[in-house]
Amino acid sequence: MMGLGGRKQPPQGTISKVAIIHFVNAVVQELVSFIRSYVVPEGFPDSVTPSYVPYMTWRALKYFFGGAMSVFTTRTLLSSVGVSRNKAVSGAVAINWILKDGAGRVGKMLFARQGKKFDYDLKQLRFAGDLLMELGAGVELATSALPHLFLPLACAANVAKNVAAVTSTSTRAPIYKAYAKGENIGDVTAKGECVANIADLLGTGLSILISKRNPSLVASFALLSCGYIFSSYQEVRSVVLHTLNRARFSVAVDTFLETGQVPSLVEGNSKETIFSPPWSKNAPMVLGSRFRDAFQDPETFLSLQPLFEVQIFELKERYIVTYNPSRDKVYALLKDRAESEDILKAAFHCHVLLHFIRSSNLKNSNCGSTGLNKYLPNVPSTTDIEAHIAKSCKVVSTSYGAFKGKAAEQGWVMSDSLLNPGRARLLCRSQAD
Repeated sequence: MMGLGGRKQPPQGTISKVAIIHFVNAVVQELVSFIRSYVVPEGFPDSVTPSYVPYMTWRALKYFFGGAMSVFTTRTLLSSVGVSRNKAVSGAVAINWILKDGAGRVGKMLFARQGKKFDYDLKQLRFAGDLLMELGAGVELATSALPHLFLPLACAANVAKNVAAVTSTSTRAPIYKAYAKGENIGDVTAKGECVANIADLLGTGLSILISKRNPSLVASFALLSCGYIFSSYQEVRSVVLHTLNRARFSVAVDTFLETGQVPSLVEGNSKETIFSPPWSKNAPMVLGSRFRDAFQDPETFLSLQPLFEVQIFELKERYIVTYNPSRDKVYALLKDRAESEDILKAAFHCHVLLHFIRSSNLKNSNCGSTGLNKYLPNVPSTTDIEAHIAKSCKVVSTSYGAFKGKAAEQGWVMSDSLLNPGRARLLCRSQAD
């Protein structure tokens, strides 16, 4: 077929196919653009940090399992409240339901006073909250077996779930802030919540279809609960924070003492212990402790006082470190004029002293103790403690500056408030301090 000017024109069918392909591509691009506008921040992936994608992936999976679980728990509660009030009017059923929700709100208000802990133990509390959420779901399902105990069980479950909700809400903003590269935390938060809601709806829809076949309640709960907890753990593990709380500070200092280097943000966060509850009293060091906790008797203090005066007071440090063998803990006593920098240095000093004591105990245990002595704990003598403290003072005076510099190079942000120091302070009469 020849057109004007003698040029050969493509067949009419070919033109139609090309037009259709262009039309389909345009529709697909518009659809993808529409979906992206709801699920990813503007400018993605350059507008967020690289760890954003794995975090949102695990978060979506967690909400998927959570949405699926809600179908079974809601059906169970509705069934149980009906059985518990089989011959009661609808008003009595409504009262039970209102009391259940009211108990949850009371629990939420009472737990909100723990606000500061959401900052320095964010990951640990976030995971503990998700475990509490699953516990609440399990108690709700238990109402099917004990419908006559609906009210106390439902109230307990709602308290647990509302406390978990406070934890989730309180830790959400710092996590999203860590992923926002610029002034786009609102965009990151909005898109993250949208992804969570979509996953929750998908899980709910799938669970509705499955529940019509009346599957085993116990088996369904076990499967969905395992998926929820595993996704929650991976979600928390994927969070990369720039701040050094107690757990990440410990990882950074231990790595520095062993290798001379400070771990990167990703490495430091990946090594942080998630299963360490913030309320645990088994921490190996206490920052800002009371005098009576740090020293088991006055004689111990008097024997160590000359060492403190030589190593600490003349250097004008505003803290004192010691080790109490009866409690197997390192203590940092802060002076009344201790500032943020002094608290950070005291925490570093505690880790150094603890490192020396543990290394010494490990060395002694490998020396081949015989008889009953090999079953006894390695308790350092007062002389050993003095030697460890003297050695730690020398190391701290020469290495603390290097540690801070290398931590800053890796992007770490140190804040004494995230180390949660105690309020106890030593009153010092020295004019030089």
